[in-house]
Amino acid sequence: MEEGAKIGREHEQQQQQHGRVNGSGRVAAVGGGSGGGGDEIEIEVAAAAGASPSRQHGGLHGDVQAPTWKRFLAHVGPGFVISIAYLDPSNLQTDLVAGSSHRYSLLWVLLFGFIFVLTVQSLAANLGIITGRHLAELCMGEYPKYVKYCLWLLAELGVIAATIPGVLGTALAYNMLLHIPFWAGVLACGTCTFLILGLQGYGARKMEFTISVLMLVMATCFFMELGKVNPPAGGVIEGLFIPRPKGDYSTSDAVAMFGSLVVPHNLFLHSSLVLTRKMPYTSKGRKDASTFFLLENALALFIALLVNVAIVSISGTICANNLSFADTSTCSSLTLNSTYVLLKNILGKSSSTVYGVALLVSGQSCMVATSYAGQYIMQIVLSFVLPFALIPLIKFSSSCTNIGPYKNATSIIRIAWILSLVIIGINIYFFCTSFVAWLVHSDLPRVVNAIISSLVFPFMAAYIAALIYLAFRKVNLSDPFPTNSVSGEIEVQHIQIQEKQEDLGVE
Repeated sequence: MEEGAKIGREHEQQQQQHGRVNGSGRVAAVGGGSGGGGDEIEIEVAAAAGASPSRQHGGLHGDVQAPTWKRFLAHVGPGFVISIAYLDPSNLQTDLVAGSSHRYSLLWVLLFGFIFVLTVQSLAANLGIITGRHLAELCMGEYPKYVKYCLWLLAELGVIAATIPGVLGTALAYNMLLHIPFWAGVLACGTCTFLILGLQGYGARKMEFTISVLMLVMATCFFMELGKVNPPAGGVIEGLFIPRPKGDYSTSDAVAMFGSLVVPHNLFLHSSLVLTRKMPYTSKGRKDASTFFLLENALALFIALLVNVAIVSISGTICANNLSFADTSTCSSLTLNSTYVLLKNILGKSSSTVYGVALLVSGQSCMVATSYAGQYIMQIVLSFVLPFALIPLIKFSSSCTNIGPYKNATSIIRIAWILSLVIIGINIYFFCTSFVAWLVHSDLPRVVNAIISSLVFPFMAAYIAALIYLAFRKVNLSDPFPTNSVSGEIEVQHIQIQEKQEDLGVE
């Protein structure tokens, strides 16, 4: 038996060195008899490792036998929390203006924008699945101290800029529906936000479910409004798939519409939300999790796209009809507040009430989502901040192209790079040309213009230099997989092998 025990120990060391666990979750141990023969013993580790660390994370095979639809439902939630950011009051305002000024000719911007959003958000989710860490943690561990603080500051500015429209939109909706003062609406918004965030104490799924319900309520409200105005299906489809900018300021409105879809803090939030799920650490388990999160994210973003299309179609259809002089003037400068009056004049009080409910839900859910993102880490401001979250995300994703869900995904990374460079270039060009045009036509004294120019142009040079630094700096994920649970599983397997060998020795 000493010879058999020696062989068993050598086999254990070999298993520990290579960290191999075969596909069925069994580990083989060899116990030799006195004649030198060996009997292969398969030990069911998965059944005996109920208290192992990997079981606390869902185990290696905890969900493999569950039906596919149940496994998909277990991953539903993060995509809806992310998608609510594309339905906030600033998006609502931009869509209303685009529809009233250009009818359906800018809908293709929404389609292109949501394709880009799905690409980068999928990268963020996969980054969390592969590394076991969210984007903020990876940036903290990779970049120098001064770069980390700059990225953190810019991310927080993005969260603040995205939170302000939510607060203002919610307070405005309370004023529309309940006729309470604006300051009281702000207090009510803050109180409801704290209550919803308090659901985290009962699990992240509770808060995700609440936000999903709010999103569906908002979608129902705007679909009801869409049914009343009944826009021409042909015009909507043509505008969605054929880029044909029409009218004055169509280019600037298209950039503004796309800018409203820029939500940098979502990249940090999505990579962290996927970590709340119990996922196996096998290659197949990570691939399945990546697929489920991709489908869930695509479903949530598709609903958000339909709601944005409905908003543009509603304002485009109403303002294209023969209206009174007062309503025509309202359409020429449409705001969140004037839309309430316009719907009341055209479609009746019930329609304006439905709009008020949708605005309330939009602002409140936006507040919750941005506050939640702030725990982990003005539209033009968000476009300006986007590269400082987007470039690190793609860089970290590029370093994982041969791992798990990222395996053979080089083409996706290249597409993300191309889209990102195009969008960043458009934002920089639009900002520079707008600033120069303002400077040329400004009525300010020349001295003041010179001072402003001496501040803005060096800032833009530093901005571009920072982007170049992030793009060309090499990153290295030295530990791409979380290994605590796997090592714990191997320890359990070794204990089981040792106990079995002791039983054989007694026999």
